[in-house]
Amino acid sequence: MAGLWVGEAALVTAGRRGRRWPQPLLRSAALWTLKHVPHYSRRHLVVSRSLCSAGYDSNEKTFDKILVANRGEIACRVIKTCKKMGIKTVAIHSDVDASSVHVKMADEAVCVGPAPTSKSYLNMDAIMEAIKKTGAQAVHPGYGFLSENKEFAKCLAAEDVIFIGPDTHAIQAMGDKIESKLLAKNAKVNTIPGFDGVVKDADEAVRIAREIGYPVMIKASAGGGGKGMRIAWDDEETRDGFRFSSQEAASSFGDDRLLIEKFIDNPRHIEVQVLGDKHGNALWLNERECSIQRRNQKVVEEAPSLFLDSETRRAMGEQAVALAKAVNYSSAGTVEFLVDSKKNFYFLEMNTRLQVEHPVTECITGLDLVQEMIRVAKGYPLRHKQADIPISGWAVECRVYAEDPYKSFGLPSIGRLSQYQEPIHLPGVRVDSGIQPGSDISIYYDPMISKLITYGSDRREALKRMEDALDNYVIRGVTHNIALLREVIINSRFVKGDINTKFLSDVYPDGFKGHQLTENERNQLLAIASSLFVASQLRAHRFQEDENSRVPIVKPQVANWELSIKLHDEVYNVVASNSGPTFSVEVDESKLNVTGTWNLASPLLSVNVDGTQRMIQCLSREAGGNMSIQFLGTVYKVHILTKLAAELNKFMLEKAAEDTSSILRSPMPGVVVAVSVKPGDLVAEGQEICVIEAMKMQNSMTAGKTGKVKSVHCKAGDTVAEGDLLVELE
Repeated sequence: MAGLWVGEAALVTAGRRGRRWPQPLLRSAALWTLKHVPHYSRRHLVVSRSLCSAGYDSNEKTFDKILVANRGEIACRVIKTCKKMGIKTVAIHSDVDASSVHVKMADEAVCVGPAPTSKSYLNMDAIMEAIKKTGAQAVHPGYGFLSENKEFAKCLAAEDVIFIGPDTHAIQAMGDKIESKLLAKNAKVNTIPGFDGVVKDADEAVRIAREIGYPVMIKASAGGGGKGMRIAWDDEETRDGFRFSSQEAASSFGDDRLLIEKFIDNPRHIEVQVLGDKHGNALWLNERECSIQRRNQKVVEEAPSLFLDSETRRAMGEQAVALAKAVNYSSAGTVEFLVDSKKNFYFLEMNTRLQVEHPVTECITGLDLVQEMIRVAKGYPLRHKQADIPISGWAVECRVYAEDPYKSFGLPSIGRLSQYQEPIHLPGVRVDSGIQPGSDISIYYDPMISKLITYGSDRREALKRMEDALDNYVIRGVTHNIALLREVIINSRFVKGDINTKFLSDVYPDGFKGHQLTENERNQLLAIASSLFVASQLRAHRFQEDENSRVPIVKPQVANWELSIKLHDEVYNVVASNSGPTFSVEVDESKLNVTGTWNLASPLLSVNVDGTQRMIQCLSREAGGNMSIQFLGTVYKVHILTKLAAELNKFMLEKAAEDTSSILRSPMPGVVVAVSVKPGDLVAEGQEICVIEAMKMQNSMTAGKTGKVKSVHCKAGDTVAEGDLLVELE
């Protein structure tokens, strides 16, 4: 379920006189012996001896029991560090999460309510009762939910329970974007021009936007994670943005206040990790590049940033620490900046919690940030000085989501994980997850499956390991975004570091279409598909030739298999022959040799195509010739038949496609927030029909053509599935 806590190599002191290997944090409590550690070249890592181990000093007493007020991968993440430190843990869960991984990992578990977050993970009364019941001395909030809720921190303080995070003053100051911006100005931190007050209504939003000058960013004052944020380029978009952002903010944070500031076009999103204690000490732990985003939510992160030079890095770090000290910040936190093409940087916000992408910082520094948060909460001073903090190697994180990347770069998908296998057998790979085979991805919570992290001596090695890890990741039962992630990390612009927050829309202006095969890659795919088809046919023949069969079967004598393969509406004639584990395939006047183990029951198949090693996944094979193959991250559907069967197939009638011009179906599972039309209404193309909320994001559904509403099949409050009929037009 999870690999190493910190990049193995980041904890290594390598040199000519030998290596020191620490005990990394593991999924289980078992020791990680030297034979398990992957080989790294000697040349790339020299780490400060003070950071060679993220181990825990048993003489340093902290807490006996910690309640983890969260779920999923971050709850598992916190529990693992607690186990390493010898601290007992309490998990909270909703009724639908009763069998979740974090519940099984904890020493105790308490149900705090039904599935909706407002009745469970945001239910402060139930959580406080769980604390009293279990005798927990401290609470780690993870991220999201109550992690930046000052009222929750006050409730804990009133009961003499330690909140593992900053004090309420820092949460209040930095959690409010308006107040934090004023504090940043006073601390001499570069800020973005904008309106410092609370925007009252849509008319005032338009007036302010005009004064600042378009484009502007409308965002929730108490927000984070991309929720409650909209970019507006004109008055109409400002009005719509105000409405949607305020609704999302109220739903996600219970606070609908908004602010408006100048939108910095084509910026990079670079953030600085800070760590402070209760003794006035604060450090910056280098930066993370988080520019690859969709809908203002991060998709790929890395540390360090390829764009920053040492001078800019130091300036950003020092400003981040200045801001932290201005509010007496004591815990792990993140100061986010927008950076333009000339390396001018502007304060965006401060997240007063552990950040989703914290693993990449752990990999390059060797620090366990959860452990540091626990130490600081107990009152210990920081163990390190600024000069001790290294940048050792390179780390990349991909957020693996249950999403359809072909719809707006990722609309949520729900379902049950019928098969799940993480690539933790590969060197330099860490997976932070909170799921297992059989886990459900529901509409109630964030659709993240896991965080996939790879570490290398340099960026090139980290990216290559990420490519391999994505190819070796098995996820069945839900739609996922691995195809998009893989395309991003191999994209020439990304590899060169030519990125900004508009990367996805710039590279894929017409939407993501999956990997575009070169001629050689196409021939490789056809050869692999042919080999799979013939291998399955040969296996069927071996089954038929069973000596115990009552009905004798005449063994077919087939030297060459003449096949017809349809891919992307193109038909290819292929000839395949077999010699043991090797298939010779003639396609498009080319001959390719494909070798593999051909264990058709395995979710992963390693094949060699003319000397090129490929890891593929055969997702499905049907008797009618349909086959789905995950190749280079993208799933390709091929239709493969023998030449004779293909000739006969021409006489089969195809099912007529549904006319969708007069109907509106839900593109994702979610909850209907509002319906804007009724039967008999006239609507114009592009007019809003209804609003659907999925994973706390509001999505406007619009009419595909001008017409009259015939019928409405949904109402506010309805839960809808992907493909459900919403509205019909005449």
